[in-house]
Amino acid sequence: MRDETKLVHSGYTTDPTTHAVATPIYQTVSYEFDNAQHGADLFNLAVPGNIYTRIMNPTNDVLEKRCADLEGGVGALALSSGSAAVTYSIINIAEAGTNIVTTPQLYGGTYTLFKHMFPKQGIEVRFAEGDGGADIQKEIDGKTRAVFCETIGNPAGNIVDVEALATVAHKNGVPLIVDNTVATPILIKPIDYGADIIAHSLTKYMGGHGNSLGGVLVDGGNFPWADYADKYPMLTTPEPSYHGVVYTDALGPAAYIGRVRTVPLRNTGSALSPFNAFLILQGIETLALRMERHCNNAVAVAQYLQQHAKIESVSYGGLPDDPYHALAQKYCGGKPASLLTFEIDGGFERAVKFYDSLELFKRLVNIGDAKSLACHPASTTHRQLSEEEQTKAGVTPGMIRLCVGIEHLDDIIEDLEQALGKA
Repeated sequence: MRDETKLVHSGYTTDPTTHAVATPIYQTVSYEFDNAQHGADLFNLAVPGNIYTRIMNPTNDVLEKRCADLEGGVGALALSSGSAAVTYSIINIAEAGTNIVTTPQLYGGTYTLFKHMFPKQGIEVRFAEGDGGADIQKEIDGKTRAVFCETIGNPAGNIVDVEALATVAHKNGVPLIVDNTVATPILIKPIDYGADIIAHSLTKYMGGHGNSLGGVLVDGGNFPWADYADKYPMLTTPEPSYHGVVYTDALGPAAYIGRVRTVPLRNTGSALSPFNAFLILQGIETLALRMERHCNNAVAVAQYLQQHAKIESVSYGGLPDDPYHALAQKYCGGKPASLLTFEIDGGFERAVKFYDSLELFKRLVNIGDAKSLACHPASTTHRQLSEEEQTKAGVTPGMIRLCVGIEHLDDIIEDLEQALGKA
């Protein structure tokens, strides 16, 4: 099936009992075993089935299969938020005394997790100077367990050369973990370019309506964990917290995602509500249509801002003179989602005046909503960072981040025009 069809049909067939066409909400905590042996087989991962909704749920299962199909992976795990997905992606394979290497342009919550929380747990996070392969290579050593990046950085808008980073990671025997939230699999499929693990905040474009938190991890199924058994003993030797199962033996290519489900999720519990899974599934059905409108509107807004006398600069890979335009062409046809940033002449004070004058745009910190959204990162998402840290993350005092929605283009531009006039 093509993507537009997968968005509507993947992972679900008409319910055999009720003949429900829409995915039912399985609002249950647990599931009855046929007998003691059936329960044992489920816990041994010998047969498929449901045990407890903290670990799996039939509604969530449809969402997981749909996301895996869209990204081209062998399996997926739905979680309570994108932050949970990013956290689990790392703690599944990194332990105290090891490190990961990341590009510097990150969502503020991810930056805080990497900069302040993981180091206190013994996992070092090394921030590369830039997002290129050579920058990443400089930071990798024998204790590195993963390379991390965002396909399109939030809020920097940089576009990462996934293929180059995958080459560097694999040369050093580690997987590439990619947060694909901003691009979505409609624009970029990182697994096609060598990425191994994909994380999403389903709260954003995938859900698309700002009503449900959710996250997902997708396992590409291609990384040869068994070839690096000394680095990843949690996958290649008996797991003491799950009755001695060896994940590479039990699950083969799906070893990584199987362990995330039965160790990090089972023991720390960032489970997705089946009701949220249902709502996100409704949003996913229209993802391709929305992304087309998001992108077209964003290109027009970026062009409008670039020509405006009060705007110092615009960062959007869809503009021909943007430094990331070539990568935008390579990975997403020159239209890298609807996230863009711009700098107002006058710095912090004038940016705040503009921000406070918006009427159609919603002032909040979400992205990927059908509605047009605006954010002043220096005073919100990246406020906890020092000025130097903000600069490395691509945030300046006068920067405004827009996530252009699917409203009529003329209404969007008219709101920007009146706010710039007041600023």
